[in-house]
Amino acid sequence: MVIPVHDLNPTRRTPWVTYALIAANFVVFLLTPAVSGSATGQGTLAQLCHLHAFTEQWALVPRELIHGRLPALVPTGDTGVGVHGPGCVLGPPTYDKSPALSVLSAMFLHGSWLHLLGNMLFLFIFGNNIEDRMGHIRFTLFYVACGYAAGYGFALLNADSAQPLIGASGAIAGVCGAYLVLYPRARVWVLVPFLIFLPLRLPAWIVLGFWFVLQAFYSAGDAVSEAGTVAYTAHVVGFVVGMLLVLPLRPGTPPPPEPQGLLFGRRARPGAQRPGW
Repeated sequence: MVIPVHDLNPTRRTPWVTYALIAANFVVFLLTPAVSGSATGQGTLAQLCHLHAFTEQWALVPRELIHGRLPALVPTGDTGVGVHGPGCVLGPPTYDKSPALSVLSAMFLHGSWLHLLGNMLFLFIFGNNIEDRMGHIRFTLFYVACGYAAGYGFALLNADSAQPLIGASGAIAGVCGAYLVLYPRARVWVLVPFLIFLPLRLPAWIVLGFWFVLQAFYSAGDAVSEAGTVAYTAHVVGFVVGMLLVLPLRPGTPPPPEPQGLLFGRRARPGAQRPGW
């Protein structure tokens, strides 16, 4: 797995929407119940019950989205003692949840610092160029459309699942798909774990293409590590939709300028031939 840290693809305008999305995701995360224990995955029972109730109300639940009805019992946020010991109390929902709007709210929820930081890193690196090419309003609509496509795609393939789905991954996957179409030859600095983190400058088609293949591999169930805890299908759907939506913009997109002076982190000698990725 490669970790992107920076791309060599300048922009013409300030990506205010990208910055606003990143800020909004951090604010929502900090306001999420039990966030203090999310770094270690630990928390008190009361905090975890409150978090489960919060997530149930605002996350995307495939069964609710496809069948259009709320469950009879949901976590209330309270704790109690049952036949199996202490646990979270269930009760009738006291809120009126819109399953369709939950797709949007779920795009701003994250389960841990690692989940949040990973998503925001990809959005920060690749979102600015897509916003620069589309403009602020079209980029906002594009981001939301990819998130909805990813959410509904995952729900349709898991129609009977009651497992909440959260995260901006589907929308950001759409951004990555658009970047691959518009700027396949843009250079991206990545860290490759090989004994140590080895910095390399690679073309975007390798970085994002490898990422997509990995997501598709996991979504097919061929990998056994964490395939049941991450919505890889949503990543694949968002990525493909992002690619398709941005295709009309491709003919008018100039290629990124060729980086000058640096060759794999070192200053190139005059006359040295650069690799033609």
